[in-house]
Amino acid sequence: MIHWVCRNLVRLVLLVFFRLRIQGQEHVPAQGGFILAGNHVSYLDPLVFGAGCPRSLYYMARDTLFRRPFFAWFLHEIHAFPLKRRAADFEAIRKGLRYLADGRGLLIFPEGTRQVGSRVGRAFAGVGFLARKAHAPVVPAYVSGTAKAMPKGSRRIRPVPLDVVFGPPIPAPTSQETTDVDHSRRVMEAILALKPPL
Repeated sequence: MIHWVCRNLVRLVLLVFFRLRIQGQEHVPAQGGFILAGNHVSYLDPLVFGAGCPRSLYYMARDTLFRRPFFAWFLHEIHAFPLKRRAADFEAIRKGLRYLADGRGLLIFPEGTRQVGSRVGRAFAGVGFLARKAHAPVVPAYVSGTAKAMPKGSRRIRPVPLDVVFGPPIPAPTSQETTDVDHSRRVMEAILALKPPL
């Protein structure tokens, strides 16, 4: 219930105050586990992807956000779970695979962390690994405007127009076809292909 209320409230705020435009929702699978992979430039990105996606998402969030008990409880209620970014977090990986096996949607940022401005970083192997192990398609997505609304290092939010685009799903790789790194790069290229022209 808390997740449903928060998701719809955030969506309403983004539509009214940020004039959020959503494209490509038809590319999100209607059922079954899937990975939503997007660019990452702002703390607002998970909110925008979650509001724009027609299906509920689970999120990996850095473990330091879970230090305070009440905030940790709230994050769990809105489908976030901790990830240790400076180490191989096998517990987070197992949890992500379990959600995918249960037919859930999992939001992943292939770059691993926020980038500055509209710059795009290199993709790590994580999204390719999860897609292969879970046999899950990856839906590429691109958000624009969040770098201006709340850039990296800023604590203020500006109500500027936001856009989110979902692209055609990329089938799960097989070990014979490609490596996890190559699949992650393919996903990153698909994300960049959704970037609107300047």
